[in-house]
Order: sequence, then structure tokens, then C-alpha cells
Amino acid sequence: MTTENSVKNHGWLVAFAGLGINLALGILYTWSMFKDAIGKDFGWQGSQLNDPYALCCLVFAFTMIFAGRCQDKIGPRVTASIGGLLVGAGMVLISTTNSYSTWLLGFGVLVGIGIGFGYSSTTPPALKWFPPAKTGLIAGLVVAGFGLAPIYLAPASKYLLTHFGVQKSMLIFGGGFTVIVCGLAQFLKNPPTGFFAAPKNSNANVAAAANFSPSEMLRQPVFWLLWVLYFIGAGAGLMVISSVSGMAKKTMGEQAFIAVAVMAIGNAGGRIVAGILSDKIGRRWTLMLVLLIQAALMFIAIPVTASTDGARYIIVLVATFIGFNYGANLSLFPSFAKDFWGLKNFGMNYGVLFTAWGVGGFVLARVQQMLKTSSGDFKSSFITAGVLLLVGSALTFFIKPPIKK
Repeated sequence: MTTENSVKNHGWLVAFAGLGINLALGILYTWSMFKDAIGKDFGWQGSQLNDPYALCCLVFAFTMIFAGRCQDKIGPRVTASIGGLLVGAGMVLISTTNSYSTWLLGFGVLVGIGIGFGYSSTTPPALKWFPPAKTGLIAGLVVAGFGLAPIYLAPASKYLLTHFGVQKSMLIFGGGFTVIVCGLAQFLKNPPTGFFAAPKNSNANVAAAANFSPSEMLRQPVFWLLWVLYFIGAGAGLMVISSVSGMAKKTMGEQAFIAVAVMAIGNAGGRIVAGILSDKIGRRWTLMLVLLIQAALMFIAIPVTASTDGARYIIVLVATFIGFNYGANLSLFPSFAKDFWGLKNFGMNYGVLFTAWGVGGFVLARVQQMLKTSSGDFKSSFITAGVLLLVGSALTFFIKPPIKK
């Protein structure tokens, strides 16, 4: 067995390269800003405005299964590079047209597949360099990049959309993301065979998990329970993220991009804080707390988004906390996957579980747009999400680790 004392540990380099890749791939979280410009410039109506985003979420999630398998077999470097090229190709394609069907293909399919390949290659290699007791911390840190992206992408998008329009902005983003993702991918590497990251102290409260194959995982009731909880937690957050710019425009006008950027701080912070907290008090208790708080925030958001006066930045505060609790899911569920089913097939196992994120984003984002179109406000959307989150928090009591026979 090779320990970290007998081989140079590249863990932190791999973790920060993964964080950087996710900073580029987080373009998905600025859709609410693109949506406003698309509606104005292209004349799209109703649910059409959310369809490329919703399809991208769905394709991204299901690509994680195949991309996770590639990551397990051929390594993270090549897999992430493929992702960077596909994201760039999709963005360049949509920069040539205002066609609804081409945007579905370019952003919904090509960008979705590219994000899946890139995202699937960042967390697994980083986790393999660190001991089990740091699982939550490292998972949270790596995926924090995806949540932090709107901090720079929101103001950058506003500037580019104002000065260059939708299509040229997509071309600029496409070229930049290709260079960033493919460049940082070269720093991703798995530890040598037999490497074992020894715990720094004897009080580590998380043991290494047995390795389960995807078929073994799918036969366990706890997998399907976690899938439902991921669907609820991620889908409810994505409902808000996909429309936060429109929600904020009532009180903030042209400064609505601030809500998108500040929400990103909450999104990224939730990933890191929840990861650290779950290492201390356990994943299940952390998840229950996250879902309960998120439910309360959904009901609080009803009067906040309905108001056209009052404290104009209250909506930013609410959106930040919603982003915080949403982000927590993105570090908790990969940590569950590693704890319950091991690292050998982690890429594919987590890819299968991650389909819940995509289905949740696709279904609930589309439901939100339909409810908004029919009612003219966000009240029914928040009530739907709040009830689902309360149900999810109750279901956490049934989470039990699997036993490999």
C-alpha cells in the first residue's frame, strides 16, 4: 500500500484545479440574465425562455453517468478536456443564431454534455487524495467553484450583453471557457494505485466505505431515498436560481445582476460550510437542517418577491440564503455517495445519483415558469417548493448506511 508519506501528495493542486474548472462551468447559474436579454432580442415567449436552461440541466445530469464512467476508466484529465471542447462548441454554435431549436441543441445539449464531462472529472480525483474525515470539506471546496461563478459572470454578462448583444457574448464566453477548462484539466490526476491518505488524527469519525458497483447501489432502497431527496433539494433551489434576476428587477431595476452575484456567494458558501458541518455532525442531520431552513425561506420569499417597495435589498438577502441551502446539497450528496458506496466506482455511482439534480432542475424549473405564466407572480411556485422541502426533511429520518454482503 502506498501512503501519502511515500509519494508526493498533489491533493490541493488537484482540488484547486477542479475548483477553477467549475468556476468556468458555472455559466449555467447566470441563465436568468441571459433569459431577460433573449426575451427582449429574440422575442421568445413563456416557457421557451427556460427551455434551453432546463434541457441543459437534464442533459448535464444524465451525461454524468457516462462521463463518470469515463473518468473512472480513462482518468479525469482527458474527460475534463473533452468537456471544455464541447462547452466551447455549444457556445460558439448559439452565437450564430437566434433559432429556438438551435439554442436547444447548442446550449441545452452540447453545453449540457460538456458541463457533465467537466464537472464529473473534478470531485473524484480530489477526494482520492484526502482521508475520509475530509470528504465533506474537499467535496464542498471543489464544487464551490460552480456556485461562485456568477460573482464574476453576472457583472461580466451584464457588460457583454450591454455592449455586444446576446450572440457575440456567447462567442466570447465560448472561447474563454474552452481555454480555461482545457488548460486546468492538465492538472487533474488520480493518485497512484494503492495510494492511501492516512488520517491526520486518530479521532476521524468517518471510515472508508466498501466499494459498491452501480448495479449493487441501485438495488438498495437508500439510493432511491437519496435520489428523491436530491430531486427536492436541488430542484427547489434551481427554481429560484433560474429566475432570480427577474424576481429582483421589481425592486432593483437594472441593478438586479447584484442579486445574481450575491446569491452566488451563498451558493458557494453553503457547499463549503455544509461539507465541514457534515464531517462534524453527520450528513443526515446536516441535510435535514438544510431542507428545513430552505422550506422556511421559500415561504418567507412570498411576501418579499410580491413587494414593489420597502427595503430593496431584502430580496438579495433571501436569495443569498436560498442559494446557501441549495449549494449545501452539492457537497452533501457526493459525500453520501463516497461514504455509502466507496471510491472505486465513485464517478459512475455519483453520476447515477446526480440524475436527480437534472430531473429536479428540469421539472421544477419548468413548473415554476408555467406557474409564473399562469398566475403572474411567484407565490404558487414558492408554496410548491416549500411543501416539497418539508416532506424531504421528514424523509431524512429514514437514511441508513448500506451494508455490503
